[in-house]
Amino acid sequence: MSIFKDMENMGHEEVAFFRDRRTGLRAIIAIHDTTLGPALGGCRMWPYRSEEEALYDVLRLSRGMTYKNSVMGLNLGGGKAVIIGDPRKDKSEELLRAFGRFVESLGGRYYTAEDVGISAEDMAIVNQETRFVAGLPQTSGDPSPATAFGVYQGMKACAQEAYGSPSLRGKKVALQGAGHVGYNLARLLKEEGAELYVTDIYEDRVEKVVQDFGAQAVEPDRIYDVPADIFAPCALGAVLNDETIPRLKVRIVAGAANNQLKEERHGDELKERGIIYAPDFVINGGGVTNVADEFLPGGYNRERAYARIAKIFDKVAQILAMAREKNISTARAANLVAEERIRRLAGRKDFYLPGER
Repeated sequence: MSIFKDMENMGHEEVAFFRDRRTGLRAIIAIHDTTLGPALGGCRMWPYRSEEEALYDVLRLSRGMTYKNSVMGLNLGGGKAVIIGDPRKDKSEELLRAFGRFVESLGGRYYTAEDVGISAEDMAIVNQETRFVAGLPQTSGDPSPATAFGVYQGMKACAQEAYGSPSLRGKKVALQGAGHVGYNLARLLKEEGAELYVTDIYEDRVEKVVQDFGAQAVEPDRIYDVPADIFAPCALGAVLNDETIPRLKVRIVAGAANNQLKEERHGDELKERGIIYAPDFVINGGGVTNVADEFLPGGYNRERAYARIAKIFDKVAQILAMAREKNISTARAANLVAEERIRRLAGRKDFYLPGER
C-alpha cells in the first residue's frame, strides 16, 4: 500500500499513526479536508484483521466526514480515528486516556467523538487528557438517537419519492445492525407501524429488538434476501457490492452505516436496478449535526439541533430530485452538493490551523 498515493487520490491532508507501549494502543487519525474548519469525526474501535484494513477504513471514513459536514452546512472539516482492538475485550481507561493524549498532540486540528465501539462515557475518559472532544455526557451526549432520527427523516423522503407518501406504516424494513443507532431507528419505525426484520453479528442485540419491537430475526447473511420495501444498513461499510446488490428485493436503501457503497459504481448499479438509494453521508448526518451544535453560541441546545436534523428530509429529497433531473445516481448527486460548498468557501484558506475562526 502506498500511503501518500492513497492520500493524494482521496484528497487527505494528514494521517497520523499512534502507538502506546504501555497500553498497547494502536490508533490512526486521518484528517481529510479542513477547508471548512477543524476536522470533526468519531473514533471507531474495531478488531480489524490487519493494519491495512484499518488504514483503508479510516481513509474512507474521514473522507465521508468531509462530505457529510459540508452537506449538513457545518463549518467543520472531515476527520476520523480508528483504534485497532475488540471494544468488548481490549478497551480500558488507560488505553482511552492514551488515545486522548494523542488527540491533544494535534492541537485542535481534529476533534474526536463517539463511533462504533466507543460510547459517550468512553469520551468522558478521553476528555481527561484532551480538550478536543465532542459528544460528552454533559453536553450533546450519545449521538445515536440523533443519527437514527435523521435516518428516519431521510427514509420518509425516500418513501415520498417511491410511493408518493412519506408514511412508513405497513412498510417492511430489513434492518442490518442493531447497535445504538439501529435500536433507536427500530423504535421510531415501530412507532409508525413498520414491519421489522433484523440482524446483527451479536445475538443479544437482535434479541432485544425482537423482544422490544416484535421484529423478526434473520441470519446475518440472509438479510439481503428478505423481500421488503426498505433495506436499512446500520452496521459497517461496503455492504452494497457486486455480491449483495443483485440479491436485494427492495425499492429503497436507506440506512445509517458509513460508506455503504463498496465503490462509487455500485451507486450507478442501484440506479439501473430502480432502487432508490439515500446517500449515506446525507441520511446519517444527524449525529454530527447534534454534536456540532456544541460549537454554536450558547453551547448545546437540543431543540435547535433536532430542528436542523429534521431538515435531512429536505436534503435527501433535493438530492433525489437532482439525480432524477441530471439522470445520475443519487451518490454522484450528493457528491456534487458537498463538493460545491467546499469549492465556494475554499478561497478563505487552504487548510485549518488551530486557533483560526
